[in-house]
Amino acid sequence: MEKSSSSVKLPNVENTTIREGERFQAKNWKVLSKKDIQKLSPQQRSKYLAYEPAPKECNEAMSAARKRLKDLEKSRRIYQKPPPVEEVMESERHIKIIGQLKAAEARNRIRLTRLRYQNDKRSEVNHLISCQPTALKAVRLQSLVPPNPEKIRIRDLLVKNERCRVNSLLEDETGLETARILT
Repeated sequence: MEKSSSSVKLPNVENTTIREGERFQAKNWKVLSKKDIQKLSPQQRSKYLAYEPAPKECNEAMSAARKRLKDLEKSRRIYQKPPPVEEVMESERHIKIIGQLKAAEARNRIRLTRLRYQNDKRSEVNHLISCQPTALKAVRLQSLVPPNPEKIRIRDLLVKNERCRVNSLLEDETGLETARILT
């Protein structure tokens, strides 16, 4: 294999290029013989061999294995029929149903968390009220911080026709609908 002579520009450095062969390569600075390598402890031997280049026959075997896997995948794709349209639609429907189930579970978890928080807050406020030294202070705290806050319900006081009229008046920027000429 030939190395390409492409170059890479370094950021923040002007007019500096590095050829691909000049990049940093980790290597052992100490050259040991095979006997010296055998004398090393297993940890030291593995550290030393980690920075040694792989033997040529190992590289050839790896490339042959990769080539075999690519060919096998290519042959599988050629002989494999595309799935029928009904099966694809069924799988999409299945995925959609699973998504809806997960969303419902998440909503339920959020609802339960909200209820648990409200119950904990209610019990904490009740505890604070019951721990007041005098009844007057307890009543005062209960009126300021009620354990069961009343839900505020905002009703729409306008009927549909009135709502349309209000919207048209709000959209009238020139004031044509509200301008009156009195004589």
